[in-house]
Amino acid sequence: MTQLAERRCLPCEGGMAPLTRAAAEEVLQNLDEGWQLAPEGTHILREFRFKDFYRTMSFVNAVAHIANIEDHHPDLEVGYNYCRLRYMTHAIHGLSENDFICAAKIDALPLI
Repeated sequence: MTQLAERRCLPCEGGMAPLTRAAAEEVLQNLDEGWQLAPEGTHILREFRFKDFYRTMSFVNAVAHIANIEDHHPDLEVGYNYCRLRYMTHAIHGLSENDFICAAKIDALPLI
């Protein structure tokens, strides 16, 4: 588990600048492979693949649990055997450390 996964999200109501592309690229190095920085640098993305719908929904439920505990919520696209996650801090229209903390917690989930 990375140090990011051990941290907690801090409330963000706006009024702060999003991470620069260079800063986001640096923090991205602490996540598992598969996370990508969007070309515009405003969000991070990852697609997860599963054997079946049950495993997909189990993963989605685990992501929802993390989101509720951290009070930081991703955008999800879910299908039969995949889940696409997109993290950005909506209040600042870009990335904050919260996005990377949640991504690291998701990286720590056991995938079935």
